[in-house]
Amino acid sequence: MPESSPFTAKHYLSYIALLLVFGFGIWLILTTGSGLYSERHAPASSAESAPVSPSPTPAGQSESGRTYASRVFHDNLRNPLSILLLQLIVIIVGARLFGKLFLRIGQPQVMGEIVAGIVLGPSVLGLLSPITMAFLFPTPSMGTLRLLSQIGVALFMFVVGMELDVQHLRKKAHAAIMVSHASIIVPFFLGTALSLLLYRPLAPAHISFTAFALFMGIAMSITAFPVLARILEDRGMSQTYLGSIALTCAAVDDVTAWCILALVIAVAQSGGVAASFLTIALTLCFICVMLLLIKPQLARLLTARPNRPEHSRGMVAGILAFVLACALLTEAIGIHALFGAFLAGVVMPATAGFRLLLKEKLETFSSAVLLPLFFAFTGLRMQINLLNDWHSWVMCAVIVVVAIAGKLGASMLMARWTGMSWHDSFSLGVLMNTRGLIELIVLNIGYDLGILSARTFAMMVLMALITTFMTGPLLSLVRFRRREAAVG
Repeated sequence: MPESSPFTAKHYLSYIALLLVFGFGIWLILTTGSGLYSERHAPASSAESAPVSPSPTPAGQSESGRTYASRVFHDNLRNPLSILLLQLIVIIVGARLFGKLFLRIGQPQVMGEIVAGIVLGPSVLGLLSPITMAFLFPTPSMGTLRLLSQIGVALFMFVVGMELDVQHLRKKAHAAIMVSHASIIVPFFLGTALSLLLYRPLAPAHISFTAFALFMGIAMSITAFPVLARILEDRGMSQTYLGSIALTCAAVDDVTAWCILALVIAVAQSGGVAASFLTIALTLCFICVMLLLIKPQLARLLTARPNRPEHSRGMVAGILAFVLACALLTEAIGIHALFGAFLAGVVMPATAGFRLLLKEKLETFSSAVLLPLFFAFTGLRMQINLLNDWHSWVMCAVIVVVAIAGKLGASMLMARWTGMSWHDSFSLGVLMNTRGLIELIVLNIGYDLGILSARTFAMMVLMALITTFMTGPLLSLVRFRRREAAVG
């Protein structure tokens, strides 16, 4: 390829002349056009031609360039896109800072991100600087924030479904099934029993006792499978017998809990068990079609595709459309969109490379951007100031105690009964007591459905945080006691 000749003074003069000539031509056209505009809008009568008096300038303000520029800047900053971009910046930075802080103190990063969302809400920022919170999170913007957060949670639940190793469950189900179901049925019973005490003071007026009690039962039964997996990985326990049993129990818990939650949502939206029969039947049909028809077809279709970058991009786009279609279908059936996204992950082919590719493509963006939006939205909903008397704090303490007793206590005692040592039994109970993000997802569903009032929502979020914060310190305590016993 021949080299271009160097620029000379002639080239620069030609360039300047080009700009001047055509720039002058553009100015001449605009000037002529302004005259045409004046002719078109000329007043029809002398009465209409009377000059309009300028609107008075508010006291203390001038029409200087600086005031005009600041006003324009403020107006541009308050349009919906600017507000959303500002919210994204604040939420992402806050989530990263709190995530790193919590990693330093031995807690999962996701817990720091959850706390960052609460700090940005009315419980902290709204208390310290209501003006700042109103500027960052105006009420009209909350709808957009909620929808984006729901998309992020749907992608997260899809990844959770992919991480669910069905073959692993089949191999270890006989060893974990008793512990897992004990850790569901006992807290579910205690949650429904606690509803007898909480229904009158806390339940919304239009919600039946059945819907409230069933939801409280499922909220007490949740174990955060993703957070638990990350805790085990951080502590090097993933490949141990205890870690394997804990993951299996948590996975069985999640599957069972989401199935029961689908029933609870159907009952809550239909007004009773009998009225929800159609929703339950459609849900069962959807599950059967996904597991028996879609799953084998996906395995044949996706594993036969060549492994090329252009095919990978098309495949990821197709999978994303499939996830959203499943979420839309379950939303239309009458359960929640997240259930469809979760099941879409379950039916993905079990090829390690395929799942790793999807996880890298989808989880990075959803975890870094969209999930922090969900945490922030949860924090904006949580109003600790509603617990403004000792009765509320006593009820909150009772909820926390019942949650710990039902989950940790039942898991520990059942593990011990099956032959595990007290140390391992207690450790398993502590791990099963981890609620984390999955609990927040369930609580937000209950809040959206109107099953939980704002005060109950705040109490349950506090319970989720406390039970998850306990995990790290209690596991460290067990490890310390093991070392003491070994030395002694």
